[in-house]
Amino acid sequence: MEACAQNRVSDAGEAAAQAGAGRVLSFVSFTFVSYLSVGVPLAVLPLFVHVRLGMSAAMAGLVIGLQSLATLASRPMAGWICDRYGAKVSVMCGMAACAVSGVAMTCAAALQHPPWLSFALLLFSRLPLGVAVSLGSTGSILWGIRTLGQDHTGKVISFNGIATYGGVGLGAPLGVVLAARWGLTGIGVFTALIGAASLLDASRRAPVAAVRGEPERFHRVLGRVAPHGAAVALSSVAYGVLTTFIALYYASRHWSGAALCLTAFGATFVVMRAICPQAIQKWGGFTVAIPSLAVTAVSMFLLWRADSPWTAGAAAALTGIGFSLVYPALGVEALLQIPEHNRGAGLAGYTVFFDVSLFLTGPIAGIVIGWFGYASIFLFGLVCELAALGIVLALSRRAAREPNYSI
Repeated sequence: MEACAQNRVSDAGEAAAQAGAGRVLSFVSFTFVSYLSVGVPLAVLPLFVHVRLGMSAAMAGLVIGLQSLATLASRPMAGWICDRYGAKVSVMCGMAACAVSGVAMTCAAALQHPPWLSFALLLFSRLPLGVAVSLGSTGSILWGIRTLGQDHTGKVISFNGIATYGGVGLGAPLGVVLAARWGLTGIGVFTALIGAASLLDASRRAPVAAVRGEPERFHRVLGRVAPHGAAVALSSVAYGVLTTFIALYYASRHWSGAALCLTAFGATFVVMRAICPQAIQKWGGFTVAIPSLAVTAVSMFLLWRADSPWTAGAAAALTGIGFSLVYPALGVEALLQIPEHNRGAGLAGYTVFFDVSLFLTGPIAGIVIGWFGYASIFLFGLVCELAALGIVLALSRRAAREPNYSI
């Protein structure tokens, strides 16, 4: 029955799949809206809380961090909604939550006296935004996969990553422009409007029915994808240490050009995602993930031993090349372990590992720096990449030994 259901989904989406990248982007656009909403206030909120409201730097950090915690906590709910009610419902709930966040932020900007009321409204605004990210991105991926067919899973996840990083990257400077003209009110209104417009857009699109079946508890689904999730969590350490500490690493060596280093990473990451999504479909997730992890490990070694900013910049570009396809490649393999009717929970569970990795990498790497200095964080990244590579090699060998390894 399940195989028949998968065939029906693939057959129904085959014509749509021929539309290529444009068709995929139409689905991941909701992910872009979610992360654009995250990026827009990113450079403005800390200053608003610390300077305008007179709160401590720790309180400013709490406002920013609360959204990530809300995203992590709502991942299981996103998977459950996708599997029970369909991906379209998940996306619509996410876009509605985005609009609610914008309204709350607008109210916080208008009600600055007393400051604690504005601060409380800002904290509240971060909660639906975190929910919008988890429901919007999980729903976007599942909606795209179930419309275009399972063969296009790698392409959908790859383009979803471009939407994620592109949204945050474009949102931050846009937020500065909006704040300079209209203050935090402009950011709040903008967020509410794009959330409402995306909700209207999603409501007009054809749904893809949820696949019926007996749902598994989230912790059981999490266990099924745990090996793949552990590998992607370890691989993400390279991204975390590079983006978080490269500026301090450069400063410790009295180098300039840290921003160009991040630009090099971002450029190669996006280029790889854009030009190679078919590689996963053609050769398989493990075949793509293994060399990708090896390249990322080499880049961490080069950053650890870098003796000039040019070497570090080239290594950062190499990190983008290696890291770019790891998440979608292992994601394709992880979803093969989950029955079709639980794919929403499977995708949410897989993403939890990535979220936790980014949440923990900063504090752990900070401890490593305190003990061994700035260069040591890239040695730490190298060790994590090699560990991820070992896990993926073991999974690949198991898949080769057991033809029925995938569900």
